[in-house]
Amino acid sequence: MSIWTQRHVTVVVSGGIASYKALILIRSLMKQGAVVRVAMTAHAAEFVTPLTFQTLTQQPVVLDEFTTTDPTHVVHVELADWTDVMVLVPATANLIAKVANGIADDAATTTILATTAPKFVVPAMNSHMYANPATQRNLQQLTADGLHVLTPATGMLAEGYVGQGRLPEPDVILAWLTDQLIQQSADLPLAHRHVVVTAGGTREALDPVRYISNRSSGKMGYALAQVAREMGADVTLISATTNLTAPVGVTVVPVSSAAELLAAVTDVFATTDILIMAAAVSDYRPVDSASQKIKKPADHADLNLQLTETPDILKVLAVRKQNQYMIGFAAETQDLLVNANRKLTSKKLDLLVANDVSQPGVGFNGDTNQVTLLRPNQEPVTTALATKTAIARIVLETAIADGANKQA
Repeated sequence: MSIWTQRHVTVVVSGGIASYKALILIRSLMKQGAVVRVAMTAHAAEFVTPLTFQTLTQQPVVLDEFTTTDPTHVVHVELADWTDVMVLVPATANLIAKVANGIADDAATTTILATTAPKFVVPAMNSHMYANPATQRNLQQLTADGLHVLTPATGMLAEGYVGQGRLPEPDVILAWLTDQLIQQSADLPLAHRHVVVTAGGTREALDPVRYISNRSSGKMGYALAQVAREMGADVTLISATTNLTAPVGVTVVPVSSAAELLAAVTDVFATTDILIMAAAVSDYRPVDSASQKIKKPADHADLNLQLTETPDILKVLAVRKQNQYMIGFAAETQDLLVNANRKLTSKKLDLLVANDVSQPGVGFNGDTNQVTLLRPNQEPVTTALATKTAIARIVLETAIADGANKQA
């Protein structure tokens, strides 16, 4: 279940070329489970029609507070009281000035003034208007009044030149809104818990050019970090991959080798409540890593590499474990349960997530997964094939059911 599920979100749209992006944001909020209503200014209706927003949200649009089919309700007060979260997007310089000074001269601004719900402001305007001292004073006033303001993006403006004032893309806005909402929600299941997630395939250098690694993309670990954050956790993501975008609000610690991963996990282990070892750690590393690129010999002789084991991170941590809830992963191609149960026991794990990566749609690089969850003295549970985000939610809900979110 998303943090947005069944939340009443009022989106206030003011007049600017970026108004069309509010449609995309609304669709994204609805996909997350929010119930969305729209209030818009007369200027906004010049860019996108009220009917478009009404059709998208399947809710009446508030444009004129003097036009109502229900005389028992004051339009702007009814909407203000209904609202759990209010988003001003795009927020023009004019709308920002009105809100900062308490001006309420239309349906949109009276609704803003009347609601006690948290308010989030996403400015969009010409760069010179944004930099104007009056606008900056107004933005500072909004922040002082407890509103949350997203800094606009820098990019190509409608005027044909590059500047700061462009509306951020809807996915960026949604990520920011979600993180802001998480920070304000003290009742989330992992609130005030430190979750550490490792992700990606480690690399063991042969020389400055080549390395030993594996096929892990890091997607499962990143999904776990995202869901843990959505559940309210303070998340540290120790990442051996750099080609994925980390969730907003997550602390990222980049690593490369197994030794670096061990050092990074060790640094935070004492303050960790839940450790999720989703990284695919290389089992071996070269005994010697060449300082220069290894060249082919003139006689084309075979190259022999001497390898040695890398540290077994979970075994090292098992000795130091106090109250941490530890989750391991096992990617197998045969004898799934036999190998997974051995790992569950030998590494003193509270939960092991096993998957057969030889199966289609399961494991490395894809966006879906199917796993079997193993816990000490309990029957294994196998999930259906699902998105990695859905699997991440199942894993964390299982840990919570075991009491992993409780203080020792």
